[in-house]
This record gives sequence, structure tokens and C-alpha cells, in this order.
Amino acid sequence: MATNRLVGDYPVIGIRPVIDARRGPLKVRESLEEQTMNMAKAAKALFEENLKYSNGEPVKVVIADTTIGRVAEAAACAAKFKKEGVDITLSVTPCWCYGSETMDMDPNTIKGVWGFNGTERPGAVYLAAVLASHAQKGLPAFGIYGHDVQNADESDKIPADVAEKLLRFGRAAVAAATMRGKSYLQIGSICMGIAGSSISPEFIEEYLGMRVESVDEVEIIRRMSENIYDEAEYQKALAWTKEKCPEGFDKNPEFVRSTDEKKESDWEFVVKMMCIIKDLMNGNPNLPEGREEEMVGHNAIAAGFQGQRQWTDFYPNCDYPEALLNTTFDWNGAREPYILATENDVLNGISMLFGKLLTNRAQAFADVRTYWSPEAVKEAT
Repeated sequence: MATNRLVGDYPVIGIRPVIDARRGPLKVRESLEEQTMNMAKAAKALFEENLKYSNGEPVKVVIADTTIGRVAEAAACAAKFKKEGVDITLSVTPCWCYGSETMDMDPNTIKGVWGFNGTERPGAVYLAAVLASHAQKGLPAFGIYGHDVQNADESDKIPADVAEKLLRFGRAAVAAATMRGKSYLQIGSICMGIAGSSISPEFIEEYLGMRVESVDEVEIIRRMSENIYDEAEYQKALAWTKEKCPEGFDKNPEFVRSTDEKKESDWEFVVKMMCIIKDLMNGNPNLPEGREEEMVGHNAIAAGFQGQRQWTDFYPNCDYPEALLNTTFDWNGAREPYILATENDVLNGISMLFGKLLTNRAQAFADVRTYWSPEAVKEAT
């Protein structure tokens, strides 16, 4: 499946098998090595089998080279994870460990801790202690453990409730890390008093770790007028549209009904518009020579098109680009859906982005304004 052209790699999950460091005559650590590493392997398999990136590929998961009992091993793990591009860490343990020595201290990683709820040396005790350490240091972390106590030799068996918590953490963490460094592109701004179209840069930048990019809607017309689009793709898209998108009945009264020639021109306009919006979001190396600046795009993981009202009173509206960009296919076949919000409603757009990243599914624009009871639907239809 085709992937949208965004700068940056997808986030990697790093598993940190944390262990009781005590050796000596009792051989505490030695007795826990296999058990601890098996927990890490079980978590890795669960993530790889169930989590996917937004382009459909399975999430990449790596495990520390050794168990982590003291700070030097924690540092070695951090060094490996830095090379591997790890943005998310899950620390797992079946036992008590040295909390502040073994915890993930990187302020930029998204952290989870799975403490095995077992009959002996319970990792759930370490979990409580290390979560307190995280809180003291101002490092948010998600705690995960099972409702029921398991036998000590069952740490590599993940109960259903623990699996659900692990997958919720992994899915949300991958979504949050995927957004980092990407852009929300507003094409136009706010009109008709639509408060949802009034962007809060603080929310997008400080809370989501993204940036806000803006272009005026006139950029669409400039690119059309100066032929700043991929002509080959446009022709392919237009032919596909004519074949796959037959017109329905025209419900307009005759005095405002468009001629066949006008409809043909409008189809060409909206298809070209879709190609240009895609280029604005993610760039296109196939634009005409001399348009290297426009080739770059805005690295937008989501966007919104103002439309209302000056544009839609004067030009064909953006319904076709909005509908098709948000699907899982176009003239090139299956692909990752884009996120493009109607009326630059950024609140809807960000909600759609959350939905896409958490479910790996295409999103419908949630323009819900009135409640329709079953009785009202029956009456109206």
C-alpha cells in the first residue's frame, strides 16, 4: 500500500527487561534471567502481531541486549535505543528491582511499565515503587499489571486484561509519537464564525508536539494558473474520476442548473484541486522543473480547507478532494488515507487524526449538528 510522503521514520517501541541485580551466593539475578527476558519477548510478540503503523506496516519492536539490573545496563539500553530510533519504552519485570537505577530517564520517550503480578517477588511491587519515582522526577509513565495473581512460572503468559492494557498503551503511544514533528496545514483560515476553525497553536505545538503551517486559499488558484502540478498524475486522476465517479441526478432548479460544459469544467477543477492539496501537504518531486520550492510541501499529517464562504460562493467547493483524500484508495490503488477537514475545522481534523492513528482506518468528517431520532428519520423520508 502506498505511503504518504512524510519526513521522519515511524516510531519504534523498545522493550526494557528489568531485573533484580543481586548476585552473590543466592544467585537471585541468575535465577531470574530467563524469566525476565521471556516477559520481554512475549511483549514484543504481542505488539508485533497486533499493532500497525498508519501505512499498514507492523510496528517495529526492539529489546535491550541484556536485562537491566544496574545503571550501566540502563545506559547501554538507552544508547542502543537511540541508534534504533526508539520513541516508546516498555519496562517489564517479574520481580523487585532497583527503581531509580533501572528506570528510563529519557524525558522524550513515552514510557510504560509492566510489573508481573506474581506469587513470588512480585513485579507489581517494583511497579508501584518505580511509578512513584517517575512522579517524583516529573516523568509521566503508564502502569500495567494484571487483575489476578499468577504463578511465578507464568510471567511469559499474558492474561487477557494485561494484553488489553499493553495494546492500549502501545497503540496510543505509537499514535502520539507519530504526530511529533509533523504539521497541521490550514489552507485558508476561519470564516462564518466557525470557532472550531480557529487554530490554537499552543495546543498543537505544546500538547501534540506538532507545528501549524498556513497557506492562503489563493495558493490553489496560483498553482492552477501557473501549471504548478503534476500533469501526468492529474490526467490519470481525471480519467479515473470520469470512469469511477458517475454523476447522480441534478436536484437543482433549472434556473441555477449548470450546463454540461460547466460541469465538465468543474470536474477538471476539483480533480486538479485534489492533486494540488496533496502536493501542499506532502510535497511532490514530479512538479515542473524550476518549482523546487513547491516540491517540498509542508510535512502535514493533517490539513483543513476553509472553503466557506467566499471560496464556495465563487469556485467549485472542496467536497470531492475532501471525500477522496480521506479514503484508503485513489487512482493509484490502495494507499494510506490522508486527513483533510472540511471548513478547516481543526478540532474535527485533530479528532479525525486521532481516529486514524488509533484504528488504522479512514475517517468520516463528523459534521453532526442536529439529533435525528428514528421516528424523525422515518417521518422525513
